[in-house]
Amino acid sequence: MNRPIGVFDSGVGGLTVLQAIARRLPGESLVYFGDTAHLPYGNKSREAVTRFSLEVARFLRRRDIKLLVVACNTASALALPRLKRELGIPVIGVIEPGARAAARATRTRRVGIIATEATVSSNAYQSALRRLLPGVKAVGKACPLFVPLVEEGWWSHPVTTAVAREYLAEVSKARVDTLILGCTHYPLLKPALASVVGPGVRLIDSAEETAREVAELLERLNLRSPRRKAAHRFFASDGPKRFLSLAKRLLGVTADRVTIWRFE
Repeated sequence: MNRPIGVFDSGVGGLTVLQAIARRLPGESLVYFGDTAHLPYGNKSREAVTRFSLEVARFLRRRDIKLLVVACNTASALALPRLKRELGIPVIGVIEPGARAAARATRTRRVGIIATEATVSSNAYQSALRRLLPGVKAVGKACPLFVPLVEEGWWSHPVTTAVAREYLAEVSKARVDTLILGCTHYPLLKPALASVVGPGVRLIDSAEETAREVAELLERLNLRSPRRKAAHRFFASDGPKRFLSLAKRLLGVTADRVTIWRFE
């Protein structure tokens, strides 16, 4: 089936998921939406995040997508059930795949979760981990400054390392051996995060696990595209030039243009 896969996030972070899907499924066309007008989602209410997510999802559905990937942990934590009910197409979030990867990786059943305030407060990761791994000790820490630091392009800046040291002190004290990067922006900060937590802590990025689940779902529903190579389209709700510049600089994602679409 040649219809595209829709992917959305509040900014450029979800492009880590798009890249993982594109590597695993090179024949699938992808339509990406970065809701940069409402960035960050992590300090918004459940009602606001759900409203923004529904608007973006409906926009992508009008692009005739066959599946939606919610490449935003906050939207996955707060809006996924509503999206699944209302869209009428398969919807995949990033929390369950990330939790499954962490459950497989941990040896001590001590898992840290760094995410936005909304994702940590929702207990979505903690609940998923407890279902998968009874007796797990899950320690959540909100890191609200990480998203703006990534969007500013400061992924290897000394300020970022200093902020990471402050945020991760509590998680390190809990002696976790696995750390879930519970926001799709955070993998862009891996060098800084790894330098703070040390080599004994496994960093879990849900992008690859999500891409694997997308591939399995398409196969199961007989929705795989027969093409060998596909084109991708990019949309943003504000600042398309800046979005494109960040995408190229941070991830090497190239596109002819980013089309702007503003909420009504």
